Amino acid sequence: MSDQNRLGVFKTYKLYVGGKFPRSESGRVYEVTDSKGQWLANAPQSSRKDARDAVVAARKAFGGWSGATAYNRGQVLYRVAEMLEGRKEQFVREVAASEGLSKSKAAAVVDAAIDRWVWYAGWTDKIGQIAGGANPVAGPFFNLSTPEPTGVVAVLAPQKSSFLGLVSVIAPVIATGNTAVVIASANAPLPALSLGEVLATSDVPGGVVNILSGATAELAAPLAAHQDVNAIDLTGADADLAKELEIAAADNLKRVLRPQRVYADGASESSDSADWSASPGTHRLTAFLETKTVWHPTGALGAAGSSY
Repeated sequence: MSDQNRLGVFKTYKLYVGGKFPRSESGRVYEVTDSKGQWLANAPQSSRKDARDAVVAARKAFGGWSGATAYNRGQVLYRVAEMLEGRKEQFVREVAASEGLSKSKAAAVVDAAIDRWVWYAGWTDKIGQIAGGANPVAGPFFNLSTPEPTGVVAVLAPQKSSFLGLVSVIAPVIATGNTAVVIASANAPLPALSLGEVLATSDVPGGVVNILSGATAELAAPLAAHQDVNAIDLTGADADLAKELEIAAADNLKRVLRPQRVYADGASESSDSADWSASPGTHRLTAFLETKTVWHPTGALGAAGSSY
């Protein structure tokens, strides 16, 4: 059959929950269009039940992922970058269509996203050195502080930066041992849903990252109020929604990362106007870490008389 007569095979986009690819429990889909309003695909319209299922999957995966060595997590994140490198052409097409970019600019965005995975992979076994340490005390004691992951983090991905921004909010969460429930950009969810395929074929355990598509406000509300969600990143929320979600999150004292960056001079910028290509620093790595402090005597211990 000639190419002229051949019908193209359209891709069926699905959610990524617990390492699997379910359709939305609601059975709903919505149209995703490009910057010119042309149809690209139908994306799953996630329901509140999908959000709750994603939290269950994330909680189930948390013990194994947080218990893995930092070095192992770094290897896993590096493997994601390897897999993305092999599928770069696909992501260039999706980013170009989703964000209205030229092919060359989309390629630069995808390259930056791959590099971002590598950057965070390198931090997995180093963040403990800058977020923890030995504390000086008066008395015969060691006083040691070490960072530990917060738990299950709900992440509202940036609305405009469908891939580099997405990677920039997911990678630091899982690099430090947390698990994530991610709400993709409502208008440009396709790169996020394709990222789920990459995660599934890399070494990321099922449930460590769960990706939902649909209406951000509809999905964020139950996640902010969910008693088994420990933290929420409000990057993709507008000011009104962010305020509503902060109030809901206060019910079980969730950690909240607010959607605006405020600088020393008092100026601020919304997350969607942020330059995601800039060096990310360690702010997002430390945002969802808890500090555990241990006191230990320095004198002789036990019958053997061992000491520190």
